[in-house]
Amino acid sequence: MTLNTHARALPRTAVLAAALATTTLFGACAPLLIGGAMVGGSMMAVDRRTSGTQVEDQAIELKAGSRIGEALADRGHVSTTSYNRMVLVTGEVPTEADKTTVQDTVSRIDNVRSVVNEITVAGTSSLTSRSSDVLITSKVKASMVDAKDVQANSFKVVTERGVVYLMGRVTEREAGRATDIARGVSGVQKVVRLFEVITDAELANVQPAPAK
Repeated sequence: MTLNTHARALPRTAVLAAALATTTLFGACAPLLIGGAMVGGSMMAVDRRTSGTQVEDQAIELKAGSRIGEALADRGHVSTTSYNRMVLVTGEVPTEADKTTVQDTVSRIDNVRSVVNEITVAGTSSLTSRSSDVLITSKVKASMVDAKDVQANSFKVVTERGVVYLMGRVTEREAGRATDIARGVSGVQKVVRLFEVITDAELANVQPAPAK
Protein backbone atom coordinates (compact mmCIF):
# COMPACT_ATOMS: atom_id res chain seq x y z
CA MET A 1 0.00 0.00 0.00
CA THR A 2 1.43 3.39 -0.96
CA LEU A 3 0.38 6.95 -0.28
CA ASN A 4 -0.25 9.44 -3.09
CA THR A 5 2.87 11.54 -3.67
CA HIS A 6 0.76 14.68 -3.33
CA ALA A 7 0.38 13.81 0.37
CA ARG A 8 3.81 15.31 1.01
CA ALA A 9 2.29 18.75 0.63
CA LEU A 10 -0.23 18.14 3.40
CA PRO A 11 0.31 18.70 7.15
CA ARG A 12 1.83 15.68 8.86
CA THR A 13 -1.29 14.98 10.94
CA ALA A 14 -3.47 14.99 7.82
CA VAL A 15 -1.14 12.56 6.08
CA LEU A 16 -1.13 10.23 9.08
CA ALA A 17 -4.92 10.38 9.38
CA ALA A 18 -5.35 9.52 5.72
CA ALA A 19 -2.94 6.61 6.00
CA LEU A 20 -4.60 5.31 9.15
CA ALA A 21 -8.07 5.55 7.65
CA THR A 22 -6.89 3.63 4.60
CA THR A 23 -5.34 0.96 6.81
CA THR A 24 -8.57 0.61 8.81
CA LEU A 25 -10.88 0.44 5.80
CA PHE A 26 -8.77 -1.98 3.79
CA GLY A 27 -7.73 -4.86 6.02
CA ALA A 28 -5.62 -6.43 3.28
CA CYS A 29 -3.09 -3.61 3.46
CA ALA A 30 -0.08 -4.01 5.71
CA PRO A 31 -0.32 -2.14 9.06
CA LEU A 32 1.27 1.31 9.11
CA LEU A 33 4.59 1.63 10.91
CA ILE A 34 5.45 5.00 12.41
CA GLY A 35 8.57 5.57 14.45
CA GLY A 36 8.99 1.85 15.05
CA ALA A 37 5.48 1.49 16.50
CA MET A 38 2.67 -0.13 14.59
CA VAL A 39 -0.43 2.02 14.20
CA GLY A 40 -3.64 0.34 13.08
CA GLY A 41 -2.19 -3.07 13.98
CA SER A 42 -0.69 -4.79 17.00
CA MET A 43 2.88 -5.33 18.10
CA MET A 44 3.20 -7.51 21.17
CA ALA A 45 6.71 -6.16 21.79
CA VAL A 46 5.36 -2.67 22.62
CA ASP A 47 1.95 -3.54 24.07
CA ARG A 48 1.58 -3.01 27.81
CA ARG A 49 -0.55 -6.12 28.16
CA THR A 50 1.14 -9.47 28.55
CA SER A 51 1.31 -11.57 25.39
CA GLY A 52 -1.11 -14.02 27.02
CA THR A 53 -3.63 -11.26 27.72
CA GLN A 54 -3.38 -9.99 24.14
CA VAL A 55 -4.24 -13.46 22.87
CA GLU A 56 -7.14 -13.66 25.35
CA ASP A 57 -8.46 -10.28 24.17
CA GLN A 58 -8.39 -11.42 20.56
CA ALA A 59 -10.23 -14.62 21.47
CA ILE A 60 -12.83 -12.67 23.46
CA GLU A 61 -13.54 -10.38 20.51
CA LEU A 62 -13.92 -13.32 18.12
CA LYS A 63 -16.24 -15.20 20.47
CA ALA A 64 -18.25 -12.07 21.23
CA GLY A 65 -18.80 -11.32 17.56
CA SER A 66 -19.92 -14.87 16.85
CA ARG A 67 -22.23 -15.23 19.86
CA ILE A 68 -23.81 -11.80 19.48
CA GLY A 69 -24.49 -12.63 15.83
CA GLU A 70 -26.23 -15.84 16.90
CA ALA A 71 -28.24 -14.05 19.59
CA LEU A 72 -29.37 -11.06 17.52
CA ALA A 73 -29.33 -12.44 13.98
CA ASP A 74 -29.63 -9.36 11.77
CA ARG A 75 -31.06 -7.05 14.44
CA GLY A 76 -28.84 -4.05 15.01
CA HIS A 77 -25.15 -3.31 14.59
CA VAL A 78 -22.82 -4.19 17.49
CA SER A 79 -19.05 -3.94 17.87
CA THR A 80 -16.90 -5.31 20.70
CA THR A 81 -13.44 -4.24 21.79
CA SER A 82 -11.54 -6.11 24.50
CA TYR A 83 -8.57 -4.60 26.32
CA ASN A 84 -7.03 -6.39 29.29
CA ARG A 85 -10.23 -8.50 29.39
CA MET A 86 -12.47 -5.45 29.82
CA VAL A 87 -14.97 -5.50 26.95
CA LEU A 88 -16.42 -2.34 25.45
CA VAL A 89 -19.64 -2.94 23.52
CA THR A 90 -20.87 -0.23 21.15
CA GLY A 91 -23.40 0.14 18.36
CA GLU A 92 -27.17 0.13 18.03
CA VAL A 93 -29.95 -2.37 18.73
CA PRO A 94 -33.73 -1.90 18.34
CA THR A 95 -34.82 -2.72 21.92
CA GLU A 96 -33.69 -2.62 25.53
CA ALA A 97 -34.15 -6.40 25.62
CA ASP A 98 -31.60 -6.76 22.82
CA LYS A 99 -29.19 -4.52 24.73
CA THR A 100 -29.56 -6.75 27.78
CA THR A 101 -29.07 -9.85 25.64
CA VAL A 102 -25.77 -8.50 24.36
CA GLN A 103 -24.64 -7.68 27.90
CA ASP A 104 -25.48 -11.17 29.15
CA THR A 105 -23.93 -12.86 26.11
CA VAL A 106 -20.60 -11.08 26.45
CA SER A 107 -20.40 -11.42 30.24
CA ARG A 108 -20.62 -15.22 29.93
CA ILE A 109 -17.54 -15.48 27.69
CA ASP A 110 -14.51 -17.09 29.33
CA ASN A 111 -11.89 -14.68 30.75
CA VAL A 112 -14.09 -11.56 30.49
CA ARG A 113 -13.35 -9.40 33.53
CA SER A 114 -15.97 -6.69 32.99
CA VAL A 115 -18.34 -5.34 30.34
CA VAL A 116 -18.91 -1.68 29.51
CA ASN A 117 -22.22 -1.60 27.64
CA GLU A 118 -22.41 1.58 25.56
CA ILE A 119 -24.98 0.29 23.09
CA THR A 120 -27.66 2.78 22.01
CA VAL A 121 -31.27 1.70 21.53
CA ALA A 122 -31.84 3.19 18.10
CA GLY A 123 -31.89 2.46 14.40
CA THR A 124 -28.74 1.08 12.81
CA SER A 125 -26.19 3.76 11.98
CA SER A 126 -25.59 4.64 8.34
CA LEU A 127 -22.48 3.82 6.34
CA THR A 128 -21.74 7.56 6.25
CA SER A 129 -21.84 7.73 10.04
CA ARG A 130 -19.55 4.72 10.41
CA SER A 131 -17.12 6.11 7.85
CA SER A 132 -17.02 9.36 9.81
CA ASP A 133 -16.24 7.40 12.99
CA VAL A 134 -13.38 5.59 11.24
CA LEU A 135 -11.93 8.92 10.17
CA ILE A 136 -12.24 10.38 13.67
CA THR A 137 -10.45 7.36 15.16
CA SER A 138 -7.67 7.77 12.60
CA LYS A 139 -7.35 11.50 13.34
CA VAL A 140 -7.15 10.87 17.09
CA LYS A 141 -4.40 8.26 16.60
CA ALA A 142 -2.51 10.53 14.21
CA SER A 143 -2.76 13.43 16.67
CA MET A 144 -1.31 11.25 19.42
CA VAL A 145 1.60 10.31 17.15
CA ASP A 146 2.14 13.98 16.33
CA ALA A 147 2.07 14.99 20.01
CA LYS A 148 5.23 13.00 20.77
CA ASP A 149 4.70 13.20 24.56
CA VAL A 150 2.45 10.11 24.66
CA GLN A 151 3.04 6.62 23.33
CA ALA A 152 0.28 6.38 20.76
CA ASN A 153 0.53 2.58 20.54
CA SER A 154 -0.37 2.33 24.25
CA PHE A 155 -3.92 3.51 23.59
CA LYS A 156 -6.85 1.77 21.96
CA VAL A 157 -9.26 4.22 20.33
CA VAL A 158 -12.87 3.38 19.45
CA THR A 159 -15.37 5.86 17.98
CA GLU A 160 -19.14 5.41 17.79
CA ARG A 161 -21.47 8.22 16.64
CA GLY A 162 -18.74 10.79 17.29
CA VAL A 163 -18.09 9.57 20.85
CA VAL A 164 -14.46 8.56 21.36
CA TYR A 165 -13.64 5.79 23.83
CA LEU A 166 -10.05 5.60 25.07
CA MET A 167 -8.67 2.37 26.53
CA GLY A 168 -5.25 1.38 27.80
CA ARG A 169 -2.95 0.81 30.77
CA VAL A 170 -1.59 4.31 31.32
CA THR A 171 -0.40 6.70 33.99
CA GLU A 172 -2.59 9.57 35.21
CA ARG A 173 -0.47 12.02 33.18
CA GLU A 174 -0.83 9.93 30.02
CA ALA A 175 -4.57 9.59 30.58
CA GLY A 176 -5.02 13.35 30.92
CA ARG A 177 -2.84 14.16 27.94
CA ALA A 178 -4.54 11.62 25.66
CA THR A 179 -7.96 12.92 26.71
CA ASP A 180 -6.95 16.49 25.86
CA ILE A 181 -5.62 15.39 22.48
CA ALA A 182 -8.81 13.51 21.62
CA ARG A 183 -11.01 16.42 22.68
CA GLY A 184 -9.10 18.70 20.31
CA VAL A 185 -9.87 16.60 17.22
CA SER A 186 -12.58 17.93 14.93
CA GLY A 187 -15.77 15.88 14.88
CA VAL A 188 -15.35 14.49 18.40
CA GLN A 189 -18.58 14.94 20.36
CA LYS A 190 -17.45 13.43 23.65
CA VAL A 191 -14.51 11.51 25.13
CA VAL A 192 -15.10 8.55 27.46
CA ARG A 193 -12.11 7.33 29.47
CA LEU A 194 -11.92 3.59 30.11
CA PHE A 195 -8.33 3.53 31.33
CA GLU A 196 -6.62 1.21 33.77
CA VAL A 197 -4.49 3.81 35.56
CA ILE A 198 -1.07 2.59 36.69
CA THR A 199 1.75 4.22 38.61
CA ASP A 200 5.07 5.32 37.13
CA ALA A 201 6.71 2.39 38.90
CA GLU A 202 4.22 -0.04 37.33
CA LEU A 203 4.84 1.58 33.96
CA ALA A 204 8.56 1.01 34.29
CA ASN A 205 7.89 -2.69 34.87
CA VAL A 206 5.78 -3.09 31.72
CA GLN A 207 7.96 -1.04 29.38
CA PRO A 208 9.92 -3.08 26.82
CA ALA A 209 13.54 -3.65 27.77
CA PRO A 210 15.95 -1.41 25.79
CA ALA A 211 17.69 -3.04 22.85
CA LYS A 212 21.24 -4.17 23.54
